[in-house]
Amino acid sequence: MSRAGRRTIAIAGNIGSGKSSLVQFLTDTYGIEPFYEPNEENPYLDDFYADMQRWAFHSQLYFLASKFRIHQQLDRTPGVSVLDRTLFEDAEIFATALHRMRKINRRDWETYQAFYQVILRAVRPPDLMIYLRCNMRTLRRRIRLRGRPMEQDIPLSYLKRLEGLYESWIADYRLGEVLVLDSGRLDFIHDMVDRLDVMERVEALLPRALRRG
Repeated sequence: MSRAGRRTIAIAGNIGSGKSSLVQFLTDTYGIEPFYEPNEENPYLDDFYADMQRWAFHSQLYFLASKFRIHQQLDRTPGVSVLDRTLFEDAEIFATALHRMRKINRRDWETYQAFYQVILRAVRPPDLMIYLRCNMRTLRRRIRLRGRPMEQDIPLSYLKRLEGLYESWIADYRLGEVLVLDSGRLDFIHDMVDRLDVMERVEALLPRALRRG
């Protein structure tokens, strides 16, 4: 299917970095189609946070399959779309972290990687990847304030491990345009100067694709 005239923006970043807020901001500003991470739909997530060793593989495989379906929907959606977290992050960040923590054993990891490699050949990467870099103090404050019970006991060491993987991944990302924003400093929800700064930087990387609503 032709993708003429179709563009995808993806928002990447650690837990609590402000991805959903940026998706909402871009949606409201440009009238584009949002696609959110299917956290609430994952039937393994509560079990995963209660017992990572037992449920990590199941949870990550569900996320990967769900993201594959979302990427397929993106490919059929006309105009500009914005995606809250990509399947690349599921594999390169979260599943990798769990494997290194020995929550996903070698056999399951090889199965997961085989599935991931097949998917990579079947999806088109985003036209623009926006990576939200955020300091640990702000991440933890946001996680606490949004109050999701399953996230309240996430260890600091886990967040730092994710941060290290994110930084390595985005430094090597070559599949499309990349924009790095300091979401711990920028307040694109309430500060007009920050809003205009973000808009100008996004529009510069997707010329003629975005129209302000």
